[in-house]
Amino acid sequence: MMNLSFQAVRLTGFWVSAVFLALASFFFTGCSTAPSEVEVHDMGADATAQALRADVDALTSERFEGRETGKPGAYLAGEWLANRMAQLDLQAAGDSGFYQTFRYKPHPPMQVHGDTSKTMGMAVVSEIVGRNVLGATAALSDTTQRWGVIGCHHDHLGWGDENSLWRGVADGDSAMHPGADDNASGVATLLELASRHAVAPLVEHPLLMASFSGEEKGLWGSNHFTDKPTVSMEHVDWMINFDMVGRLRGDTLAIYGNGTSPVWNEILEECNAAEGAGFEMVLSESGVGPSDHTSFYLADVPVLHFFTGQHEDYHKPTDTADKLNYKGMVRIADFTVCIVQELAVLDSIPFTKTKDSSSDDAPRFKVTLGVVPDYLYSGTGMRIDGVSEGRPAQLAGLQKGDVVVRIGEHEVADMMGYMEGLSKFEEGQVTPVEVLRKGDSMVVDVTWD
Repeated sequence: MMNLSFQAVRLTGFWVSAVFLALASFFFTGCSTAPSEVEVHDMGADATAQALRADVDALTSERFEGRETGKPGAYLAGEWLANRMAQLDLQAAGDSGFYQTFRYKPHPPMQVHGDTSKTMGMAVVSEIVGRNVLGATAALSDTTQRWGVIGCHHDHLGWGDENSLWRGVADGDSAMHPGADDNASGVATLLELASRHAVAPLVEHPLLMASFSGEEKGLWGSNHFTDKPTVSMEHVDWMINFDMVGRLRGDTLAIYGNGTSPVWNEILEECNAAEGAGFEMVLSESGVGPSDHTSFYLADVPVLHFFTGQHEDYHKPTDTADKLNYKGMVRIADFTVCIVQELAVLDSIPFTKTKDSSSDDAPRFKVTLGVVPDYLYSGTGMRIDGVSEGRPAQLAGLQKGDVVVRIGEHEVADMMGYMEGLSKFEEGQVTPVEVLRKGDSMVVDVTWD
């Protein structure tokens, strides 16, 4: 008689089946229990997409209250994430279990143009305590090996902090900002890679799966990590960052940091030629940008940052789980696995400095159009991807999809040209702005604020 016990463990898009076959020696040949057999079944992209959706749904739930750094919701989200990492067999890699605590005291609010009724910057000056969540595929004691870092951030804006673009915040209202794309999408993608590693190691050398807090406040968590790392930065070969990877539209994927190492372009091209990839890559060489990869670049680590583009729900309560492209996230995860495996066979991954697009040479401006630029747009001009209600663009009749090609006498060829144009005007001025709408030119008068 055969005694069959079956155990199944779900690891994101995979099922792992452990079948223990025991042959009763009394009835048969006296053989001892047969060795266990482990079968791994890939349930396909649909199952992986469903698992990604489950993680995003969890992180955007009301329980976590928008995950604002230093608030109870962010701590609860960190605990949820640490439990997920433990389930996926990651080892604790913080300075206290899976957690790395940091403290930051913002500067007092600054007056705007001498007006004591308005302030900019942080609304509070008390110390804020945040926690990074860090898991590793090997023990931290093994610091002599080369390490790769896969990163994201799990914090967001809570009920609408100083970075919210929702008009209701300015009017004194509050609403939970769920942050599905920004950045539950990045966390879910990181967990997907951890899940795959739990089934079959992606690479032989250790990986640090790092989810930072305080990113929305100013890269606080990743800055703290690179200053007080739990894995020596001398042994970190590279860092790949997921931030807003949930809204893949067509095949367009922005990749920042390809200039930070001479190995990136060849690897990107090779992996993009793989089955299922086929991205239209929009590359930016700079290692500096508004996300956590910047902290690693400034520590002389080669970086990549994946990004699927801005949208009108950015930093608003409408950034919800139902709007994400989960099959697109699967494609990005597949693409990343290829990149990580290509990196593993290289003897060295040299670091190179890049010209930073956000350097002091960038134009400074005092006015805003009140739009979300389409950072993936590669044509002439600056394409509008979203319009904020009650701001100059909306009041002038500009719409999503319009392409700004001229501001006053200043020609706008690209994003830098747009920023240079804004630097020429003052609040209250009225300026003609030329846009292309479905290929046709039109001019509107914009009153700057």
